Amino acid sequence: MYRQWSADLNSDAKLIWQQSESSLQPNGEKTSPISVILVSSGSRGNKLLFRYPFQKVSENTSSAASKQRSPYVLNTSGDSTEDQDGDSRFSDIILATILATKSDMCGKKFELKIDNVRFVGHPTLLQLPHSIQVSKTDPSPKRELPTMILFSVVFALRANADASVINCMHNLSRRIAIALQHEERRCQYLTREAKLMLAMQDEVTTMTENGTPQSPFRQILPKCKLARDLKEAYDSLCTTGVVRLHINNWLEVSFCLPHKIHRVGGKHIPPEALERSLKAIRPYHALLLLDNEKALLAQLPLDCSPALVRLIKTCSAVKNLQQLAQDADLALLQVFQIAAHLVYWGKAIIIYPLCENNVYMLSPHANICIYSPLAEEFALQFPGHDLPSMLAKFSLPVSLSEFRNPLDAPVHEAQLIQMVVWMLQHRLLFQIHTYVYLLVPPTEEEPGLREEEPSLVARMTGRSLSTPSALSFGSPTSSDDMTLTSPSMDNSSAELQTGGDSPLNKRMTETLLASLTEHERQAILRVPAAQNPEDLRLFARLLHYFRGHHHLEEIMYNENMRRSQLKTLFDKFRSVLVITNHEDPIISLFQSPPE
Repeated sequence: MYRQWSADLNSDAKLIWQQSESSLQPNGEKTSPISVILVSSGSRGNKLLFRYPFQKVSENTSSAASKQRSPYVLNTSGDSTEDQDGDSRFSDIILATILATKSDMCGKKFELKIDNVRFVGHPTLLQLPHSIQVSKTDPSPKRELPTMILFSVVFALRANADASVINCMHNLSRRIAIALQHEERRCQYLTREAKLMLAMQDEVTTMTENGTPQSPFRQILPKCKLARDLKEAYDSLCTTGVVRLHINNWLEVSFCLPHKIHRVGGKHIPPEALERSLKAIRPYHALLLLDNEKALLAQLPLDCSPALVRLIKTCSAVKNLQQLAQDADLALLQVFQIAAHLVYWGKAIIIYPLCENNVYMLSPHANICIYSPLAEEFALQFPGHDLPSMLAKFSLPVSLSEFRNPLDAPVHEAQLIQMVVWMLQHRLLFQIHTYVYLLVPPTEEEPGLREEEPSLVARMTGRSLSTPSALSFGSPTSSDDMTLTSPSMDNSSAELQTGGDSPLNKRMTETLLASLTEHERQAILRVPAAQNPEDLRLFARLLHYFRGHHHLEEIMYNENMRRSQLKTLFDKFRSVLVITNHEDPIISLFQSPPE
């Protein structure tokens, strides 16, 4: 009886979680299209060849039924009924008239807003209008005369759709149009499909006149390959955001809607923020694949770049991009481009290489429900472990070295790495990095600043401060011996690296310290380590990094230094430096959505 009661309780708890999760689904979905429409213009005039979702024709076509909400529009926006109706109030004749543009507009972006609907397409010209008349003068044509002049694949969006969504839909319309234009010139594929669509419409119209009302597009769908491709594109845009079509079973059209793919905590990552993050990739970053190698390779097209395959097979969460380029025998710039491509398509994210000194913390957007699908997936992936208990260990910032037990078998350490990688892939953890601030103690005449200045730094970072005596630097041990050469090193930095207490070095040190106030300079010069000219020069060279905008890995890369040098320098000048820990804005984009 107890087991039965426990099973019923678990079942009820799962049901409650599912209901609560469905109630937390984001409202105001503006990224999904309302419909996809194919129109053409030719010798038979403007025609609406296909639209999906098609409007269901009721048996009693009364005025009351016409006022009802369109049954094919997805109820995902949470808007009013008028907004939900979308393009259903436009008849096929009206849509064909307004969407089949003139030939002068072909090859350009088409955008038309009517009330609460915005139509976006890319009209494409098949041949000049006068070419039909010229071809009719040919007494012996070798093939059937073309009747189509132009066509357009149009997506109906909500009028308040974001500009980036509009641009993406136009891009997809252009790609499909290019593929159809190529196949039309090669084997008249579009002409055949259009004739089939028009023939089915005429047949259904005849049946409707005899008293059997039905949608012609429903009859077209199972018999027309192009119609099924457009339906597949629409369904993919509304669900995964990834579209993969094979036009005429020959040309592949690939497209992804980043608004659907890049979502964290129920919010989408703006493409502009994603682009800025990709431009900030550095060699010390790492690439984390979100799928396993076998599944990702199976998704690649047959004619994909061999460099992409080689990078996927070589990729590892413990390798930075510089090491990855060396192991894959690729140029670093090419690795950057492939990494950005994988991130844009939602197949990978940017992280820092996993090592025992990395500090991780539970993401504020992590789903910590006991009966969530993620918990079940984790239990299947790692038998004997449960996700809530694992996440509880990261409720406070903790380094991976604290989980290490010298008495454990190596297999346990490997399993820990796999679990951390799994949690990073599902955006459950985020990494904390070390930043440095120059904070000179106030003079005795200003005792009130002693309590105000640390709180100021805390407000700037949003994290608690670490005491200088308890510094923790997260990096693999091998990184202390690894030197990352930066092309941004200037001549002054190179000069300051050389030894010797020459007058030139003294003047350069004084110049770098001149940006400080007199009180800051005196406080720095009173530090015992400042009596050593080499330590003072190194401190002056790194002075512009002590404003909390550069973490240790970036300093190492820009200044071509080892971590041990920075640790020693920070320890010598700890009386005027404050160490704080928080996430890197470049990486946090993939764990926390921007406000």
